[in-house]
Amino acid sequence: MKNEKIKSVIVSQPKPESEKSPWFDLAKKQGLKIDFRPFIQVEPILLKEFRQQKVTILEHTAIILNSRNSVDNFFRICTEAKIEIPADMKYFCVNESIANYLAKYIQVRKRKIFIGKGTEAELQPLFKAHPTEKYLFPCSDWRKQDIEKFMKKNKIAFKEAFFYRIKSADLSDLTNVNYDIIAFFSPADIRSLFENFPKFKQKKTCIAGFGASTIKAMVEAGLNVNIQAPTPQTPSMVMAIDKFVESVNKG
Repeated sequence: MKNEKIKSVIVSQPKPESEKSPWFDLAKKQGLKIDFRPFIQVEPILLKEFRQQKVTILEHTAIILNSRNSVDNFFRICTEAKIEIPADMKYFCVNESIANYLAKYIQVRKRKIFIGKGTEAELQPLFKAHPTEKYLFPCSDWRKQDIEKFMKKNKIAFKEAFFYRIKSADLSDLTNVNYDIIAFFSPADIRSLFENFPKFKQKKTCIAGFGASTIKAMVEAGLNVNIQAPTPQTPSMVMAIDKFVESVNKG
């Protein structure tokens, strides 16, 4: 494999909207063909379904947000239910990108926003620092249980509620298409790969995984993880792939 140059990459995420995305810089720098294709699709739940969970949003003092989907669907349900979120509501965001995305719905400067360092586990020190809040976690039906376990262990008031579902996308048009690298960003991406291609064999394909939970799912599925991010040396997937391609293509 190391004698064959890397020429193509498929990224299991939507194509970046900005032309200044580092993905495009990577493609130009390394002469790569990079395609973007979400392996999963988001299905918002109906307001009726949300109400069946018997969750009262305004009983909570803090909202945990781990993705743009959680942000969009939280405020969507609030709008449909005609719920006005009080100005003193606190928001605990998994990273700065999610915190900035909140500006789509609220005046960020006037709100109490706490920002983690990139993973749900890294939000835990913030929860410990604010143990008296009543937390609501708007999530999908496909989520890790790290936050729930931590909250129960530390006896912090916590409730999770499903605001949307994660489903595998139809990838049947990729049946006879091969890429040198497949980049995954969530365990749900791995589930989608094998739901679409039950007989998938990695062979010479290089696999990249972002985040501990994604990498764990890859290993459990029997995949060989060639590229991992984030690491101290490569904090982003783009940097990790860049470094890997550099080493392989020079060989």
